[in-house]
Amino acid sequence: MHATNIQKAIQQLKESIFVRVRHRALLQYTGAPVVDENQLFFLLLPFLNGEPWHEGLQESATTVGIVQASLFEHDKIKEKDAISKEQQLTVLSGDYYSGRYYEILAHTGNIVLIQKLAQGIVERCEQEIAAYEHTYRTMEQWVNNLSLIETAIIRKFYEAHGFNKYSAVMVHALTIQRLQNEMDAFHRYALTAVGRAMEKCFGQQELKHLLTVAIEEQQKLLTAELAALQLSDELQQFIWRIVKVETR
Repeated sequence: MHATNIQKAIQQLKESIFVRVRHRALLQYTGAPVVDENQLFFLLLPFLNGEPWHEGLQESATTVGIVQASLFEHDKIKEKDAISKEQQLTVLSGDYYSGRYYEILAHTGNIVLIQKLAQGIVERCEQEIAAYEHTYRTMEQWVNNLSLIETAIIRKFYEAHGFNKYSAVMVHALTIQRLQNEMDAFHRYALTAVGRAMEKCFGQQELKHLLTVAIEEQQKLLTAELAALQLSDELQQFIWRIVKVETR
């Protein structure tokens, strides 16, 4: 599938998400819901790779996108006290999006997906809570922590619909993306909450080295999984662009 068509499919899913959660007051104060287009790509990867796809699957993908938007809204206020109107509405927007995806799931009657998403949300939240605990972790443990935060929801979507063969590629790619985001924040002297916790474990210079090594290790694992999955050249190139590697 050509890159233009891949991007078109992502934009269509993004618009479907926006339509389902559009609310005038929230748009005014908090803006449109934030969705990560790279995560949308991985929701659509089975479809983009030619798997049988129907309206129910598209509806499921839309629902998962709303789940991600809901979680992101709550993430935005974690390092602040929700005292301003904008911050309070940010919290409410996350709750509103949560209500919308529950409503959609209830309408579809997809009990398996409901159960899987509930499990994924619990796993993700457990890992986010763990990141705030003042305990020492090895870099391997931190990578696993970040990986689960970034991928739990999509992995559960795959499990619900029998797309497990795509999980490893998705996990390594989105883990690389998160590690690179942490590295970018490090270079901007604007560490995230997780970045500050990692810095307390390892110190500034050691953290930079460990992030570099972790990214390289994940890239090697991604290379092996892509070879095993045998995706088209266009899809592989798109994935390498996601992880900021133009050619491989």
